[in-house]
Amino acid sequence: MAAKKHIDKILKDWPFDSDHLSVRLVDGGDGREIIQMRIDMGLLQLETQGRPDGTRPFGNETVYHHLVSRQKSDDNEFVMDDEQCNEIDREFVQFYHRRICWLTLRKFDYAVRDADHTLALMDFCRAHSPDEEWTMSHEQYRPFVLFHRTQASALAAVEEENPEAAIQNINEGLDNFRTFFECYDAEDHFEEDELVKRLVELRESMREQFEVGKTLHEQLADAVAAEQYELAARLRDELAQRGDGGH
Repeated sequence: MAAKKHIDKILKDWPFDSDHLSVRLVDGGDGREIIQMRIDMGLLQLETQGRPDGTRPFGNETVYHHLVSRQKSDDNEFVMDDEQCNEIDREFVQFYHRRICWLTLRKFDYAVRDADHTLALMDFCRAHSPDEEWTMSHEQYRPFVLFHRTQASALAAVEEENPEAAIQNINEGLDNFRTFFECYDAEDHFEEDELVKRLVELRESMREQFEVGKTLHEQLADAVAAEQYELAARLRDELAQRGDGGH
């Protein structure tokens, strides 16, 4: 008798919920963990390490790693062709799905890792894009990825009982947002951006909840702006003693 290949029982025991993202970590059967995401017509299964689909494109960990090696070995200016652009788009989608899974599972360090991969891939695309239209069709999503990355890094710090680091992570994320807006001559829209507002609200709610005043980094920035150089030097020393540096 032929083995049953359908997944009816899995889907019946795990109904789709259109109001919430349903994600779980399960045993893959060989000792490794895998992610499953319930979707309306079934489920997605993603690997937790390497590329989410478990493949090794051209023998590399990801398409990004493959293209970086290609670019380094190319004597001429490297420009991606249509096939490479399509493969990049597949990888963007895969890492997006896994990133939102990690956020749902509250595995914030992994969400940061996958966001960093996507941002690095976006940087590569911007540098080696075949045309400006293709570049902008991807750059429009950079704020969304930056938001996820900043949110995840802040929540990871909170879980490690370091709310000051969480606030600093948000400030660094806001700096990255500002750089993005400046890059496209849109700095006038920075303060009104909805994702920026949400990060500011998250920062101030954390500051209130954990009773955190100005962080040392914020105090240092204020001291430099006010040309209080002796105070700035003391704050840099304190940050260096904590291992945070003075940047």
